[in-house]
Amino acid sequence: MACSDMEKLSLDVDPYCDSDLSGCAAAMEKERESYLSPTENTSTISVSASIPPDQQGYDVEFDPPLESKYECPICLMGLRSAVQTPCGHRFCNSCIKKSIRLVTLICVAGKEILLYLRGGPNNFVKPQFLKYAVGCNIGESPKRRCRVNEQKHLSHCKFATVPCPQCLESVRKSHLDEHKSQQCLQRLMTCPACAGSFVYANKQIHEQICPFANTVCEYCEMELIRDQLALHCDTDCLKAPVACTFSTFGCREKMPRNELAQHMQEFTQMHMRYMAEFLRSQSLSSCPVPSIAAHSSSDERGATARAPESCQCKPELMNLRETVLELEGRLVRQDQQIRELCIHNETQKNQVTELRRKLSSLEEATRELEAQQYQGVYVWRLENFSLHLRNQEAGQPIVLHSPPFYTGRPGYKLCLRLHLQTPNAPRCSNYISLFVHTMQGEFDSQLSWPLQGTIRLAVLDQVEGEHHVEVMETKPDLQAFQRPTVLRNPKGFGYVTFLHLQVLQQRGFVKDDVLLVRCEVTPRFDASLRREGVQPRGSEPSL
Repeated sequence: MACSDMEKLSLDVDPYCDSDLSGCAAAMEKERESYLSPTENTSTISVSASIPPDQQGYDVEFDPPLESKYECPICLMGLRSAVQTPCGHRFCNSCIKKSIRLVTLICVAGKEILLYLRGGPNNFVKPQFLKYAVGCNIGESPKRRCRVNEQKHLSHCKFATVPCPQCLESVRKSHLDEHKSQQCLQRLMTCPACAGSFVYANKQIHEQICPFANTVCEYCEMELIRDQLALHCDTDCLKAPVACTFSTFGCREKMPRNELAQHMQEFTQMHMRYMAEFLRSQSLSSCPVPSIAAHSSSDERGATARAPESCQCKPELMNLRETVLELEGRLVRQDQQIRELCIHNETQKNQVTELRRKLSSLEEATRELEAQQYQGVYVWRLENFSLHLRNQEAGQPIVLHSPPFYTGRPGYKLCLRLHLQTPNAPRCSNYISLFVHTMQGEFDSQLSWPLQGTIRLAVLDQVEGEHHVEVMETKPDLQAFQRPTVLRNPKGFGYVTFLHLQVLQQRGFVKDDVLLVRCEVTPRFDASLRREGVQPRGSEPSL
């Protein structure tokens, strides 16, 4: 019997006869042994080595549809590595192998008892099976191909998966180049800092050890390369902790490098004590104990003489002693310099305080001279007025005081007070309130009190010249016009509802973020300066 042919054994056994089943099985076992070689085992199934044992049938689309005789009765797919049983049924090699019972071999399709399976693929099925064309079930759109050229198609199909040569991950052929260059964890990369190569999976590890990578000093937060970090902390970093210069002699203090000089200056005496104790301990350990030599009493005097040996100090100890003496001299000189500097510093502080006092006095005198030049007419510039308006809209009360001014020389000293009323203020919401206050002046003793005269208040229109003017007469019986007993009279006189903010914004009162307020005061004894044609707004202005 040829090896290439599928061996079959025809048995006249009734599969439905249970009484003869054991006898038939014994006869078949006997006949099977005559075909088996002495080395073959009865429970061994021989299959072709080139066929993967766990591979099922072809799960593809056939054109035309596959006949049922070419389908495996187990997996219901196209026969792969077909094997024919002695009873005439065909199966996939791997399917029939999985379905065979361990002791009694029964055909799954025909319920026939199988003696053995032996040989390679079924030679009848293969040429008939290759006539069918199948569709490519890998790509996005099915593509018809001949069954004979299936392996050739798979080798060129761009949708077929292949293992990545670097990470062994299954990737489509069309995406392999992109995967190797951008996605593969085992792809090689070049460090832009040191130009070294590393695997992408080790990128974080390389960034932590790269000698040319940028890093930041943990003490001063200076940015520098990692290779210079150690030298920077050892020599240059002003905030890196360093040990005291006298740590050898016992000082255990540590401080930032920029505070070392201050530490050396403040604890000089302590360092001297540390050095003295160190030298004392070195002296005791380096000088030998004097030995007592007992001489014999055989001399003429008959006396015992003892001569202690001199202590010979090492040269290093002598150098240390000289260093201590030199440092003690420096300590004395530094103490003297410190006392002199303290005295000099105290003198300079007193001089600076006196100069500041004189400067403040000069500034006050300058302001007084400037205030005396106004001659009763003062224009107040309120800059950054939009900021005050925003704060007023936010509900913050705005109170502004002008610099002082005089009505003449001699004359009364006055100032203005402006309020921006908040939107929630009762009866005066969103109004500008304007008042006049008397102040203590240089000529108060020469003037007549209370203040009498006419006061004209105006908010200037910087575009069309249509100023908003209000005129009021002073009232001698009010506290606002009496001689002030403090720097500024707390009582003022003016208008609570001087000008509405809506009118202020509609006209050109604010230009270049500056509001101009004009005050003209004409005392009663200077009635010739009163302007004609101006009528007061009312006989009793609001307080």
